[in-house]
Amino acid sequence: MGYTYSTDEYLQLVDELVDGYNLPKNIISSLLGYVKPIYRSDMENKYSEPMLWIGLYIVLASLVCILAMVADLLHGLRSRKLGFPCKYFRLNAAFLVIIFVAMKLLVDRSGVIPGDVDQAGKLGSMAFMCITMANLLPCLATMGSNELLTHIIALGVLVITLVVNVLIQIATGVVSYKEDAPIIQIISPKYADVQSMAITKNRNTMLSTIYMTLLLVLLVIHVCSCLAILKSKKIIESKYERRHDRALKDLPGGLLTVEKLQMHVTNHWIMAGSGSPQFITTCFPTTSTSGVICVFITILHALTMSWIIKAGLMKDYNSDYSWSMPVILIVQSIGVVIGTIAPLSRCFAILSFKVSFKIISKHLNVFEVESYWTSKLYLWKYASVQTLKKLIISFCIEFQEGVVVVCKIISLIPFSLMIFVLYCLKWAVFSSSEQNKDLHAYALQLEDEMELAERTLERLSKSVKQMIKKGEKSQPNHLMKLILERSSCGFQGVKCFDHIDHDVPSKVEYQDCWSLPVVTLTAIAVSLPKIEKKEVDSLLKSVREGLVYVTLVEENLNATHDYVTIQHAAETLWQEVDVHHKWLGYKLKEHAFQDIRAGQIVEWFGDTARNIVYTEDVSKDDSISMSICATSMYRVTKTIMLTFQTDIDDNVNQKKLFDNLSSMIADIMAACLTNLQQVIIAKCHTSVIEKREATVQYAAQLLGETTQIIKALQDRGIPSMNPDDLSFIDKWRAYLGDP
Repeated sequence: MGYTYSTDEYLQLVDELVDGYNLPKNIISSLLGYVKPIYRSDMENKYSEPMLWIGLYIVLASLVCILAMVADLLHGLRSRKLGFPCKYFRLNAAFLVIIFVAMKLLVDRSGVIPGDVDQAGKLGSMAFMCITMANLLPCLATMGSNELLTHIIALGVLVITLVVNVLIQIATGVVSYKEDAPIIQIISPKYADVQSMAITKNRNTMLSTIYMTLLLVLLVIHVCSCLAILKSKKIIESKYERRHDRALKDLPGGLLTVEKLQMHVTNHWIMAGSGSPQFITTCFPTTSTSGVICVFITILHALTMSWIIKAGLMKDYNSDYSWSMPVILIVQSIGVVIGTIAPLSRCFAILSFKVSFKIISKHLNVFEVESYWTSKLYLWKYASVQTLKKLIISFCIEFQEGVVVVCKIISLIPFSLMIFVLYCLKWAVFSSSEQNKDLHAYALQLEDEMELAERTLERLSKSVKQMIKKGEKSQPNHLMKLILERSSCGFQGVKCFDHIDHDVPSKVEYQDCWSLPVVTLTAIAVSLPKIEKKEVDSLLKSVREGLVYVTLVEENLNATHDYVTIQHAAETLWQEVDVHHKWLGYKLKEHAFQDIRAGQIVEWFGDTARNIVYTEDVSKDDSISMSICATSMYRVTKTIMLTFQTDIDDNVNQKKLFDNLSSMIADIMAACLTNLQQVIIAKCHTSVIEKREATVQYAAQLLGETTQIIKALQDRGIPSMNPDDLSFIDKWRAYLGDP
């Protein structure tokens, strides 16, 4: 209730009346009786001032949800995934909070909604929430059991809270009709369009009831889908393991050609793509049903918007949210339209995924409920010993089967429509081909009688080829140049960088890894003062590119505790050399190095390393790392001094020493990179089903980046060592020393 005067103005007016007129005490008392409600009105006005900013906050939260949906749409189009998997818009704590903020209008039970635009804003929020729920459905498949349970409970609490609040608002008339309607009817019934007001009231009540019912239906769909997802993952996982074993058996013994690697990556991409949890979930009838619901909601909301166009032009919004209310309505209406695209596309995506006569018969037999829908419930039933609990679970089983049957019936609507359209367009969607017979063997399906569409196999095959080509555009050219120009025949640098037994005064147990000698040799090479800057920079770029792949080999094939400690020390040292141009705190290329011979520089490194090894306290992790790096430098410099003594005594031969160091660096990295095939094979496989697509995609990218390196090393000839020994530098040194 609003007043013309504020409290101060009203009290001043009363004072003027008392001073100017001889008013009776009872009238003065009556006038003062209005102070309290006027004061309350002032406070309400003051408290409602932030509502405009809260409205804009709702707009911002809605925009975040819409942008995430748009990002998923663009990702799906870019990757040609008609199922539009959820990559950005996810069911997690952050988005649950954002969605709750976007639904502020639905939980605002005390706020008055006097205008038609304000009423439409409430209805728009209900429609937007339903669309949001439908878009979140596929992301359930990306979660583990515990995470899935946590988030579905959180979503259920949110949905039930919204439904209860809206039902209360329907009962109190907040979302029924305009606030001033009953006042007009009481005071001036002849000016009131009673019939129009009744229509508006009934319409808003009916729409609110429909939206809340659909919201509860979508919640039921989410819960039912969760039960199927848990079992379907296990089915897909067992089939994946069998096909993965088959793919490994199909690999020939010894070194693989690039073509064989590409086929191995393709096979695993078919398995990862067809067995993706979101891909499987897209084919559920519950997903198709959510798409149909989205279309129905969009139609209802479009009608609502058409009804309030005139009210919007007349600025019929008088709530505390002020002009932010039409902004909320417009933004969330855009969200309704955009949010319908992905669920609608998923309705028809199944025809692209699995088109065959078998699937038609499967859809026509709508009363058949597959075992994975109720398997989890039966497991809980048989595990229970309580009669009441068994009865409850039995009811849940019947309810689950009923939901699946209803969803199958509803999903026939888009299915039949799409079949009719394709038939009219005379598309050969049911044709079969033997072209991808080998790829069919690696396609994963929940049911054995189902068959992946030829078009889907071709799309998956093309997509992995595109990933490999994309990787080819990011090839390590500097590394390739170093290997081609500097690497020696037979990888002799692996043997000669440290092939003499030294009496090393190390306080830690030391063994070589691939990356540490590379960094150590690089530190010496870049410290030589007479080498041109462009050559030093070229070496640094080559080592920078090479260590990326060397680290991959070590992480995937040398992941034992002892090696990890040394690899961590090498990584820390490389950051110091590459970024800060230092070695264990000492600056490389000091001014004092300018006028001394290369041999003296090498000797300085050796003496400094020896002192560090003797004096360093290895009780701390940093000290252990420093001692490891110093031990490596001591061994390398002693080898250089004994092997190249004649050359490095002459200042003119700094270039020759630099070339020898570069050659050893190239040989070590080249020998390490002969293991790239094994890394790619390892990256194709992961036991975590939710991460399988990402790991195979990374393997395809890696194959594209390193194709030329793999070919070059195979052309050069790889030693006939035991394949299991190729990943260890000490095995290489032993073989090269005594082949």
